[in-house]
Amino acid sequence: MKKILLIEDNEDIRNNTAEILELSNYKVVVAENGKIGVEMAIENTPDLIICDIMMPELDGYGVLHAIHKNDAIKNVPFIFLTAKTERSDFRKGMELGADDYITKPFTGTELLNAVDSRLKKLDSLKEELSPGLEGLQTLLEASLGKNPLHSLTEDRNINRYKKKQTIYSEGNHPNRLYYVLKGKIKTYKGNENGRELVTDLFSSGDFLGHIALLAGTVYKDTAEALEDSELAIIPREDFEELVNNNKEVAQKFIKLLAKDVSSKENQLLGLAYNSLRKKVAEALLMVKEKYGQNEEQEFVIDIGRENLATIAGTATESLIRTLSDFRSENLIDIKNGGITILDHKGLLNLIK
Repeated sequence: MKKILLIEDNEDIRNNTAEILELSNYKVVVAENGKIGVEMAIENTPDLIICDIMMPELDGYGVLHAIHKNDAIKNVPFIFLTAKTERSDFRKGMELGADDYITKPFTGTELLNAVDSRLKKLDSLKEELSPGLEGLQTLLEASLGKNPLHSLTEDRNINRYKKKQTIYSEGNHPNRLYYVLKGKIKTYKGNENGRELVTDLFSSGDFLGHIALLAGTVYKDTAEALEDSELAIIPREDFEELVNNNKEVAQKFIKLLAKDVSSKENQLLGLAYNSLRKKVAEALLMVKEKYGQNEEQEFVIDIGRENLATIAGTATESLIRTLSDFRSENLIDIKNGGITILDHKGLLNLIK
């Protein structure tokens, strides 16, 4: 049962509003002024706060300010209940972080629709989001109340890249977020000697280019198509509208798009300290995990020896010798240049 804190100094309005909410199966906690309301919010941690603006002791703006100063309750959805309809009042409330307004007098239907809508959006934000287009769509719908992805992924917003074509380059400033519709992408860092190190792999359902957008920096690596690929282009302005629209959405989006940071750290540690056999085994398993369906299904790795060597962080010649050893040990098979993993558990044992 969802818990709602109702802060209202008018006894009749307070009682009638609480009754409507309780009849709709909400648990209601009431407070007769703003000061008590803040205390009740801290004590009860409600799922939603409905608060009048004009009140003694502490007005609604003061309540909202106090709520946002408390880490335990600062993200609780907040709806103002007010008879003031001037545009400046609405603007002030929204600038302070209010989520919605209900203007007096209101009907029971108007009240319940506002409450239900806000709680549904809260539930959407609490869900574990998928790392692809569906996850972004959930966030957009929760924060903006609409589904703008159809316009974002129309033909005019889809770029097609040929194999080995650069998507963005290290050192350039980002102006868009990329979503992979089809194909395989790698990101890599290069040095002055022309050596490359693959930093990540992407496939259908992945975003890329997000780290530079979130950090407000230039690209730290280069993105290149491993095969003919199609990418949906999400303009920077739409990305910023999303993350600036709601604090919870911004936090969730950052969490969603920053999950790869720890995996990159592990990869770099492995490149620094692992043996050659361990590096090659990890590279093979990384590619299969990214592009294969599951452990048991046969999957042919065909991204080329040079690309595989840059993932493993070794010279191509060293990679080829190690692949030959793995083949003789029946860990892999090689046909027409493609690599098939025969013993998934055997490779896992090498990296433990």
